[in-house]
Amino acid sequence: MKLENFVFVRRFLLIAPLGAALGGCMTSTPIWDAHFGQAVRYSMQAQIIDPDAGRHGASQPGVDGKSAASAMDNYDKSFQHPVTSANPYTIGVSSGSQ
Repeated sequence: MKLENFVFVRRFLLIAPLGAALGGCMTSTPIWDAHFGQAVRYSMQAQIIDPDAGRHGASQPGVDGKSAASAMDNYDKSFQHPVTSANPYTIGVSSGSQ
């Protein structure tokens, strides 16, 4: 074995355990740990229109219950009886009518 290789191996064997010992003592993520989950909280806040909605009075008038129920029934019925095509070669091609 050459003298240069012996010196390199000896230095490596002395430095490697020191590096491993120091690596186990310190943490590399204190900033990441402090901000853990922050992206999720920001996304949730961005999706809320009025975070104090429970503290306000009644909600703004919109569609009455009877009209909303009728609209939902029509929406459900549109999926129960889909429009069928008479021509089997028009799979995925729009018929032009809605």
